[in-house]
Amino acid sequence: MAAPIVAQPHDITLPQLSKSLPDVVVTEIQSPKEVVQRWLTAFQAAFDSGRAANVAALFHEDGWFRDHLAMSWDFRTLRGPSKIAQFLEPLLGKAKLHSLKIQESGKFAPNKQEPISGLEWVESMFSFDTGAGSGKGMVRLVALQNGSWKAHMVYTALQDLHGCVEAEGEHRPHGGNNSLKGGVSEGNWYERRQRQKKFMDEQPQVLLIGAGQSGLNLGARLQTLGLSCLIIDKNERVGDNWRHRYRTLVTHDPVQYTHMAYMKFPTNWPLFTPKDKLADWFEIYANAMELNVWLQSTVKSAEFQDDSQSWNVEVTRADGSTRSLKPEHVVMCTGHAGEAKVPSFPGQSSFKGTVYHASHHKDASQQENVAGKKVVVVGTGNSGHDISQNYYESGAQVTMLQRAGTYVISAKTGLFMLHEGMYDEQGPPTEDADIAGQSLPIPVQFALNVGLTDRIKEAEKASIEGLGKVGFKLDFGHDGSGIYRKYVTRGGGYYIDVGASQLIIDGKIKVEQSPDGIKCFNENSLVLADGRELDADVVVLATGYDNMRTTLRKALGDKIADRCKDVWDLDEEGEINAMWRTSGHPKLWFMGGSLALCRTYSRFLALQIKATEEGLVN
Repeated sequence: MAAPIVAQPHDITLPQLSKSLPDVVVTEIQSPKEVVQRWLTAFQAAFDSGRAANVAALFHEDGWFRDHLAMSWDFRTLRGPSKIAQFLEPLLGKAKLHSLKIQESGKFAPNKQEPISGLEWVESMFSFDTGAGSGKGMVRLVALQNGSWKAHMVYTALQDLHGCVEAEGEHRPHGGNNSLKGGVSEGNWYERRQRQKKFMDEQPQVLLIGAGQSGLNLGARLQTLGLSCLIIDKNERVGDNWRHRYRTLVTHDPVQYTHMAYMKFPTNWPLFTPKDKLADWFEIYANAMELNVWLQSTVKSAEFQDDSQSWNVEVTRADGSTRSLKPEHVVMCTGHAGEAKVPSFPGQSSFKGTVYHASHHKDASQQENVAGKKVVVVGTGNSGHDISQNYYESGAQVTMLQRAGTYVISAKTGLFMLHEGMYDEQGPPTEDADIAGQSLPIPVQFALNVGLTDRIKEAEKASIEGLGKVGFKLDFGHDGSGIYRKYVTRGGGYYIDVGASQLIIDGKIKVEQSPDGIKCFNENSLVLADGRELDADVVVLATGYDNMRTTLRKALGDKIADRCKDVWDLDEEGEINAMWRTSGHPKLWFMGGSLALCRTYSRFLALQIKATEEGLVN
């Protein structure tokens, strides 16, 4: 008998709405465009009234309002008219929402949707202005029995600031010599770039630590908003954070989903990107975006001055010299995971074989005499599977040690079902897909994903049954909600299958269950909690990573880390803790996540930093 599902925070049940309306109501329903326009007009009038209760009255009793910086300088999710009113009451006069306009064409023009059986809504993307800037949002309206329409979901997201337009498109830099301040006598573009990269004439306003997808996306956003940025990285080359990972690694997300800010991959780019190719693209990106990157550089010391609200940072350069910097902001861009979680066990020092964490894995084929060796991989997430496959293909005898169930989704089938109609060759513009993709409250996404997870399970039935038959424990996420909930709450617990599952099904990679883990090591084996022994020459600990705050503590010290919140998982409203938003420490930010999330949320973090510099944040 399966264990009962224990309720967790953010478990919700979506209501049954818009079904079996009386015929007289159905015949009077306007077109989707008319429905949305009428509601937006009422929404504007409610804002203009200055009464939050009038705005909240336009929401269904189970209505949701998700806001990214348009109403306040934070990420907020409110459920129910009373909480929405409480949130908006002090903000209506400041927000000054106006100029709401329906998106007239494309995928997100007003249309009718049925996301799950029994729930119908009319949805539309719309644009708007506020006192601070302009933005885009989504509205999803449901019909009541009396024929009126109310909001079930509303999303508002700031996209730019008035007077601080991003230098792109029609606002792109001139580039000609006659546009250079002071003229060519003070240097052409190349000569100025050399001085700029060294920060010979100014201090960087923002110091970013890490030149992976986090630092590069955010650096490009900030510089396009007119803020000077310095990115430092401990590696020898931009992209080494991918280049130095194990030899067989490729991205687990498709190319349409993983574009960088301002610069999409070429149309002939492979669907999944090999890690060295992506690393080279990062170098190209850094040069094309004119990002200022100091390589082989680390923070020697950092101190925040509360009285002046500024930083003093000592940076050690590649040549051993030290440079003193006084940035206004510091951003940790070292990835959403922190230091590797490396457990130790009794008797480990007596083990005659090799033990190492997955973060140190390079390539099994390059290890001496690997063929025939007995390898135990502890952990069944992405890294555990990829490393197991790498060892098997190099001739080793591989056993995976599994403590708890793992969600498995195929890169060939299920992964594309996740992105279908949004991030594919027939999908909408990436910028609109990003808005729509973040427009639903995260708890609502969990609930909607239950049906999608079931459809993926049916499409991958053969593989799922095969894994079950050989004893691999599957976990389809809390309440059957699939991969996304695992990602945003745990940062792991899943495998995007690129070949290892079939090796497990065929018995070429063995699986052993040990819910209580490892008891100890002997000279030539590890002993499981129940006393069973697994002979081993190599043990790989694919045991994950600690909170990103641990990296901050190591880089900037206890005093700074102690003022910060833990990073990742969800707050009580259902927004991700401390990432891309207030960290708990003044003018210190965390930036991380997948390539797609870094593209999307780098905009929001850049806007918060720019707004702070412009004096817009109270």
